[in-house]
Formats: sequence, C-alpha cells, structure tokens
Amino acid sequence: GSTHMEKGLIRSLNLLENSGVKISSIISDRHLQIQKFLREQKPEIKHFYDVWHVAKGLSKKLEALSKERDCGKVKNWRQSIINHMYWSATTSATGQEIDAKWTSLANHVQDVHTHSNVLFPQCQHAALTENIFRLVTGKLEKILLDTRLLKDIEKLSPHHQTSAIEGFHSLILKFAPKNLVFSFHGMLCREREQLQTQQGRPVYKIHFPKCKKGMYSVQALKKKPTYEYVEKLLNSLFTEVLLDPQPFTAELALVPVPPPLCAAFERPDKDEAIAGFVSRFSH
Repeated sequence: GSTHMEKGLIRSLNLLENSGVKISSIISDRHLQIQKFLREQKPEIKHFYDVWHVAKGLSKKLEALSKERDCGKVKNWRQSIINHMYWSATTSATGQEIDAKWTSLANHVQDVHTHSNVLFPQCQHAALTENIFRLVTGKLEKILLDTRLLKDIEKLSPHHQTSAIEGFHSLILKFAPKNLVFSFHGMLCREREQLQTQQGRPVYKIHFPKCKKGMYSVQALKKKPTYEYVEKLLNSLFTEVLLDPQPFTAELALVPVPPPLCAAFERPDKDEAIAGFVSRFSH
C-alpha cells in the first residue's frame, strides 16, 4: 500500500548507496511521505515530479469545470492545456522557466500573447491569422494559477518520466494481481522448469541489456509454456457439464450487444494524430 512507499524508498536508496551508486535526482509522483523524507533526510537529492501524475489531476479538474454552466468551452481546450504542461516541462532548464511558460497560458487562452515574465515574455507560436477560441473565465484561471499547482509545476521532470516503471508494474499485475492471492500450489503450477541439455546440465543464456552499457547478464532459460490443459478443460466442459450446448448458445445470441464505447467519439484524422504525438515527444 501507499503507506509503505517511504520504507520501500529508504531500502532502495540504502541498497544503491551501499553499492557505490551516487544518486543526484529522483522522479516520483507527489506522494507526501516521499516529499517529506527527501526534503528532511536527503536534501542533496533533487526531487522531480512525473508530468503524467500532475497532468492527470489537472485533467480531472478541467473535466469537472467543463460540465459547469457556461464553461463548456473548457472541454475543447483540455487536451491542449495538458500538452502545454508537457511542453513547459520538456523545454525548460529551470523550475522558474517552467513556471513562466505555464502561467503564460492564462493569457494565451484569452488571445493575449505577450507576458510580463521576463523568462517567457512572448508566446513562441507563429502569428495567428484568426482569433483563437477564446476562454474568459475566472474559474479556469483559478485552476491554472492555483498556488499548490504552481509549486508542483516548478518541480516537473524535464527529461525522464516514470512511464517505464509504470509499464513494468502493469506487466507484473497480469501475473500477480493485487486483488488475487495465489496459494503456494497455484504459484507452483505457474512456474516453468529450467531447460537442461541432454547431459542434464542447466541451460543459460548470455545477453547484453542496454542499461548495462556493454556489460552482459546471465539468464536461466525456462521451458516453453504448454497449453494442453486448455484442451482438457474444454473436453471436460462439453463431456461432463454441457452435454448439449445448443440451448445456451441460442440464448446467448438473443442478448443485445451494445456498441463499443469508442463508437460514441469522433475518430480523429490519423495523420494529424501521429503528427501531434511526434511533436509532443520530440524533446
């Protein structure tokens, strides 16, 4: 759980430092225990926030605001505002510069493109031939210039994000879900044995992961997974449980199937979507 985050961080830092690794910065979400520990115990380590976690919270507030009276235009701006947060973080050298670029958004949505902050005095986009879709709302400005959000904006990570480790955790959850506890026998059934040669020697593989920069790692090769049990389960189902599946399949065909959720949204032009994705991560 989240209450164990600080203990896990302490163990990880101790392991790395005892191994001779000097840590200059850490990127995490805005967990309060992590903030306090690094601020009080490790002030020499720079603490950055993952942009996605900050953008996620802001996106929820913008979505809620767009549903209020006379604020429907915010919905058309929501993705552009999130993209601006990523751009501000990845194109800035200091937290103050990130803050200057971010706060310029309050002017930009009102079609004002010169700003009082000397770190970012003018928008970098080309001259606009038409008036942009203006937003004039004190509620939006209150969200964008919230004091706590501005403090977090200054600590956004300019380069690396936590998406890689989030993907790793997602992979782990496929094999060990948090809401499902496997028994010893269940884990034993999922484990594959190591390959062996004809002489009975275990088989290993040498590979060169990019993270080791030319150094190699030794990996034990496991037997290929087998799926014969699936056929056995199906045979048991149709020979012992469902002797005549026809009534069940006929009844299933009568169940109305709603259209997929994505059918309710307008599909964007693929080339435009790819161009936006490439420009967002070009830094």
